Amino acid sequence: MDTQRTGPRARTGAVEPGAGRSRGRDVPPATVARLPGYVRVLRSLSQDGVVTTSSEELAAGAGVTPAQLRKDLSFLGSYGRRGVGYDVVHLSEQISVALGLTTQRRVVIVGIGNLGHALASYSVFAERGFAVVGLIDADPAVVGTTVAGLVVQPSSALSDVVSAADATIGIIATPAAVAQDVCTALVAAGVVGILTFAPRALRVPPHVDLRAVDVASELQILAFHDHRRTGTGA
Repeated sequence: MDTQRTGPRARTGAVEPGAGRSRGRDVPPATVARLPGYVRVLRSLSQDGVVTTSSEELAAGAGVTPAQLRKDLSFLGSYGRRGVGYDVVHLSEQISVALGLTTQRRVVIVGIGNLGHALASYSVFAERGFAVVGLIDADPAVVGTTVAGLVVQPSSALSDVVSAADATIGIIATPAAVAQDVCTALVAAGVVGILTFAPRALRVPPHVDLRAVDVASELQILAFHDHRRTGTGA
């Protein structure tokens, strides 16, 4: 099926029965991890004027198989039309609803070093529905400086910043040695989602979701595969 492009972002009409309705099924974590990739591809297609797309095109853009794509979408409901494909705008909206992206999420970043500074200035956050509303650092030389339009606050103000801004997500960009203390403080302040870049394991209570990004570990995994492929570094 050919991708359709047009000037106006017109809808294609009715979708299959059951479209847009949750089936009441738990969505597996692996599927949740792939949903942002589908949204990214769909938004890119929409910006290019694409109205409908096939499972093959969408799957290729997201780096999965068409079968995997269809299985993932089955947990959310069927949004395709047989012989036509997927309405790009509608499917993007439905996945965004499932991901909770229709409501802006407010984020506090702790640790305004090189990484924290870059994260605070990352414009894609706003495009994806996230607003950085607070910056925290323990270094007196950093506190009081302005980064991306926000004044960096001291660690002692963390709870007040989270409360005043109604932040629900915290990003940890601190050294590993203090990451658990920062994590504990964020939880105590009322944050229910934490993204950490600190290279260590963190503990959170059951009601808090924790995601970890360890760049060095990812590079080590790549080094492992490179070693297996080339036999170098023995």
